[in-house]
Formats: sequence, structure tokens, C-alpha cells
Amino acid sequence: MRNKVRVALAGIGNCASALVQGTKYYSSTEEKNDAIGLTAYSLGGIRPSDIEFVAAFDVADTKVGKDLSEAIFAKPNNTLRIADIERTDVEVKKGKVLDGVGNHLGQKIKISDGSSVDVARVLRETNAEILINYLPVGSREATKFYASACLDAKVCFLNAIPVFIASDPDWQAQFKNRDIPCAGDDVMSQLGATVLHKTIVKLFVDRGVKIDETYQLNMGGDMDFYNMLDDERLEDKRVSKTSAVAAMVPYEIPMRIGPSDYIHFLQNDKICYVSIKGKYFGNTPIELDLKLRVVDAYNSAGVMIDAIRGARLALNRSISGPLESISAYCFKHPPVQMPYSQAKTNFIEFVNERRDR
Repeated sequence: MRNKVRVALAGIGNCASALVQGTKYYSSTEEKNDAIGLTAYSLGGIRPSDIEFVAAFDVADTKVGKDLSEAIFAKPNNTLRIADIERTDVEVKKGKVLDGVGNHLGQKIKISDGSSVDVARVLRETNAEILINYLPVGSREATKFYASACLDAKVCFLNAIPVFIASDPDWQAQFKNRDIPCAGDDVMSQLGATVLHKTIVKLFVDRGVKIDETYQLNMGGDMDFYNMLDDERLEDKRVSKTSAVAAMVPYEIPMRIGPSDYIHFLQNDKICYVSIKGKYFGNTPIELDLKLRVVDAYNSAGVMIDAIRGARLALNRSISGPLESISAYCFKHPPVQMPYSQAKTNFIEFVNERRDR
């Protein structure tokens, strides 16, 4: 018997679409060694096909009331289709709106007229084990609402957005006291702007280059970037991305990191520019300018499949509170920041039971 994982989703946007499609894509591949984007095809004995979606929540009228297989392709979602998804018999329920829809996003979606459900009750009734928070950036109160629902229903919370739960001592204590694990915050892409930036910065430091300044600019054409046109929804995102890079440098440097603009025709593509200036031997100047273009949603889907499987292992072992190795490997703003190579080593050791968290 393999470990089945019962997963609920809060926010059925592009990232949720990529995750649902990705589990089907890797479940149906004939070449089981083809684990591009995953740490391994089988991780701790858990395969992508062991992930079952049992509950889903959103507020948009294009998604609420639809089967999950339809909702993941409903507007304004615009990521690529990589798999055909059969009917799941999981109806998208309406969650509480709270601050989940900002001023700009409110211009693009119509909120469902239906009544919101008791999320904790749905989690209990569906026997969900893990809830993934995919709400829009800046949804502070809505994120806390779903985290509280997980505490009520005794469900593991994986926080994919930059609202600080797993990295906040008060929330850590609440999950620890209820014997529930949590991980986060702000999912890290397989090869995205932050993991690339922090790795290059660490390389500069390790090779003796004195960094003078650095910046990272990001732009895209999906609702994530449109939502972040609201300046007040950017603060946590900037903190999350900046802290990940700053932790790689043992001294303070001027840096500017974060989302920069919405360009509608980019669709779900994301473009980032990274610049680093510094000095090496003999105080000689060095400068790096880099451009990266990716399909944003799929860049994090494989990472989240790994996070789900790591969380399931934590549940198997009755581990509670913040999961440090999973958080450091899979998220930008974990409880403990570390270089990517060390984070991966710790994650693999956790999977193989050589590390307790």
C-alpha cells in the first residue's frame, strides 16, 4: 500500500492549475525515471499519482460551483495546458472573501453570489490532510482564516504565498500545540528569480567578490502581477524575496527586489532581470546582468509536489510545528534561511529519516 495524500486547495489560480495538471502528467508518464522538476519520482515511497485532491475553495463566479477539472482552466487563468484532466467530483466551494480580492483584481473577476462555506467543516468532511494556500498575494486576513481553519480541522498547512505563518513564532506555537505540521512561506520556483539570485549572490561571496549593490526586477501577464499593481499588496512579497537574497551575504548591501510591472501579453510568462555589481582582486570592478524567462505557474508545481510529499512524511511521523527542512528547500521565507545546496541536503536527509524536521 502506497501513501495516499489527501490535499485541499485554497485559490484555484494558475498555480493550482499547474499542480493539478502536473500530478496527472507525472502519473501518466510511461518513463518512471523521467522526474524533471521533481526531487525524485518516488519520494519517501510517495509518487505523484498518490496525491488526491479532495476539496477546493475560491470566490470567483467562473470557478465556484464548477468541478475542479473545469475550474483550473476557467478565466482569468491563462497558463499552458499540459494534461487532460478527467472529472474529479470535487466541487469548488466558496470561501470567505475577506481581503483576498484587491482593487485591481476586483476589476477582472466577479465574486460569486453564493454563500461561503464552513471551511474547517469541509476539511473534516473530506478527510483532507494538507491544505495548500494559493490565495492572491497580499491576502493577509484570508490566509490567517485558512490557517485557523487548518488548526480547527487538524490539517497540515502549506503556505505558498508571502504572508508569514510558518515563519512567525506565534503561528508556529499554535500549530505545535495542536500537533499539526506547517511549512512555508512563499513557494520557491524550481528555477526562478529568487533561487537563481540567492545562488549567484552566494557564489560571489564564496569566491571572494565584494558585492556593492544588486537588484531584481520581475514582470508578468497573469493575475498575480495584475493583483500586485495594488502597492499595499507588495510589501510582504518584497520582504520575502529580499530576505532570501540578503541571508546569503554576511554584510549589508543596497538591494531592490520585487515585482515591477504587469504586461498583459506576457500571459503566464514571467521575465526577471538580475543585476549584481561588485569588486574582486585588486579592487577591480565586476558586473553581472542576467535575464530569465519562464512559464510562472509550472516553475513552482514540482516544488509543491515535493512539499506535499515531505509534509505527508511529517504526518506519518507525527511531527508538528514548522517543518524547517521542507520550508528551507521549497519556500522563500522559511523559519530558517540557508543556501539552496544546504536546504536540499537537509530535505533529502529528512525524507530518509536522518533529520527529524
